[in-house]
Amino acid sequence: MIGIINYRMGNLASVQHAFTHLNIESRIVDHPSEIKECAKIVLPGVGAFGKAVQTLHEVGFFESLQENILVKKKPVLGLCLGMQLLFDESEEMGDHKGLGIIPGKVISLKKEKPSFPVPHMGWNNVTEKQPSLLLKNIHEEDRIFYFVHSYYCKANDDKSISGTTEYGINMDTITEQAHIFGCQFHPEKSQHSGLQVLKNFAAL
Repeated sequence: MIGIINYRMGNLASVQHAFTHLNIESRIVDHPSEIKECAKIVLPGVGAFGKAVQTLHEVGFFESLQENILVKKKPVLGLCLGMQLLFDESEEMGDHKGLGIIPGKVISLKKEKPSFPVPHMGWNNVTEKQPSLLLKNIHEEDRIFYFVHSYYCKANDDKSISGTTEYGINMDTITEQAHIFGCQFHPEKSQHSGLQVLKNFAAL
């Protein structure tokens, strides 16, 4: 069973619909106590980092996610903002601390590349930097995914990054480290290739 964390900022229905389409059992997790019933965790997200962290604390998911991911070692997949929340901190609308699961920072695209349109929105390629479990069975020419974001992740350790995307700068867009996974794009909106990413995670 895959648990999709409901902290009031994710596109939960489309993520669950994607799993249902793949005949993969999933459920919306509304309370931290329900995570114990799930073998894997998906952390979706749409919106601002600071507000998301505040809501994770208010609903009680912040410490529960840290325990389940860091102590109980449950596989997790962060999607878009969900991936960013796994990092140490973000500079979005002030400095905010994240879950601290992936060492690194979330940085403003506009600050780094002021001449580029922000948000980075639409279809873009992902380049595999090292063997990726999430990109398994996706041909190189099909590694095109749907993005919507104004901030990007920069990991401290390049070894945790298996996919990058060029948008004026080289952005870390897939992270894989032991049981911890994240993708900056929206696999649930990325047609066949995105569904394969979700299928690969579910098969771990």
